[in-house]
Amino acid sequence: MRHWLLAFVSQAVRILVIPTRSRGICFSVSILAILAFVAILAIVLVVALIVMPLVEIRDLVKVFNSDEGFFGKARRDVRAVNGVSLDIHTGETLGLVGESGCGKSTLGRMIVRLIESTSGSVRFDGQDVLTASSTLLRRLRRDMQIIFQDPFASLNPRMRIEEIITEPLIIHSENGRPANAALRKHALEMLHAVGLEEEALRRYPHEFSGGQRQRIGIARALALHPKFIVCDEPVSALDVSVGAQIVNLLKQLQRDFGLTYLFISHSMPVVRYLSDRIAVMRSGEIVEIGTAEEITSQPKHPYTRTLLEATPEAAIGS
Repeated sequence: MRHWLLAFVSQAVRILVIPTRSRGICFSVSILAILAFVAILAIVLVVALIVMPLVEIRDLVKVFNSDEGFFGKARRDVRAVNGVSLDIHTGETLGLVGESGCGKSTLGRMIVRLIESTSGSVRFDGQDVLTASSTLLRRLRRDMQIIFQDPFASLNPRMRIEEIITEPLIIHSENGRPANAALRKHALEMLHAVGLEEEALRRYPHEFSGGQRQRIGIARALALHPKFIVCDEPVSALDVSVGAQIVNLLKQLQRDFGLTYLFISHSMPVVRYLSDRIAVMRSGEIVEIGTAEEITSQPKHPYTRTLLEATPEAAIGS
């Protein structure tokens, strides 16, 4: 896309800026033509920003190498993700659905580089994530965060909730540690955003229910005001009613903070409710992708139809 824009600008300049000889002096075309060119260029740039994906994934592969098995027998390598290509656009929710073990979580963690890929590329906001230096990756991670599946294991039991939520601010601060008052104020804002009260700041994770812990995990992910969040099965460990509350909370936060989601789940009704588009994953590969309406009402791949037939209908919310 960027190469196309540069080519467009170069060609437009050659056309509009016509050397015209008058009394031996070269001068450009009229101001009106130049203003028209600027207006056209602005329109092209706006359209390009809308069309250009926030996240571009191309031919992503992850192979887990096994050690030698029992009795000297070689174990077979596991190809968890096999040549996945996806685009995720600003402001949308892309649902990633498939059975357990199909590679969904591995893909999500590779996007934010918590797991190193075997091959392929991931570009976030035009930057190559997989080849980024530690300094660049640190900056990129301000804008891309993850909500983990297990609300019990994802929070440090030795830290108070205020410390958990403000830890990203301290790690990513470029001007030294922020003042304690500023940290506390920000932590309180994040807690209120996810529906928890101020008293939670002084407590430890074991004092909360599973749903409350997941809200705390969401608050931590929001602390840096990221553009993109990987939601790695955030409701699979919760009761149905609590999970529905979390899904509705995620939907509200997307509107409030202008977020872009990759929402990973094995539940088609949940994905259908939250997602603009759905990608269906099987054995490390994307077998079908389309709008939520297309995937759920007119599935083309047999595996997608099998998922829909195996999943009971559920009312997720309004």
